[in-house]
Amino acid sequence: MEMIQSFSVDHTKIVPGIFVSRVDDVGGNKVTTYDIRLKRPNIEPVIDAAAMHSLEHIVATTLRNDPEWKDEVIYWGPMGCMTGFYLILKNNRCSRDIYGLILKAFKAVDLAEDVPGTAPENCGYYRMHNLDMAKYYAKEFVNYLEANEGKPEIFEYPKKDRLKTGDGRSFYDS
Repeated sequence: MEMIQSFSVDHTKIVPGIFVSRVDDVGGNKVTTYDIRLKRPNIEPVIDAAAMHSLEHIVATTLRNDPEWKDEVIYWGPMGCMTGFYLILKNNRCSRDIYGLILKAFKAVDLAEDVPGTAPENCGYYRMHNLDMAKYYAKEFVNYLEANEGKPEIFEYPKKDRLKTGDGRSFYDS
């Protein structure tokens, strides 16, 4: 089986940021999956499950109600590793093009007075939410994005270094 793109990113080098994970052609239309990474994999503690769930609800609601972007949002959801989220949008834009959208969505978490969609009729595990911790993680991410806005490493996946032979050819382990 071929390894999927998101597993081929060097997770020992990735930093928090906004990355294009993949671009697909769906019926002649471009669809882009973004990796919205809040934590350094395997280095920082992952996001608390209840806070992650609250971030999912608040940010999804914010994105799907944004007048400029709502018609382009296909999906917002957590990564299984609990270090970030995936955002799928119609069209194909670079990571820097959605910086303002992501910043606005995470700033909205701090303004939230409650978590939307937390009734038993609306959510599969409505008791597992933590608004205070969601605000903590959102503020941490906003501060990080603002402090690093000009740095390419928050917008570009790290490249895997491949060993080279003496004559410059790539060496792949068997």
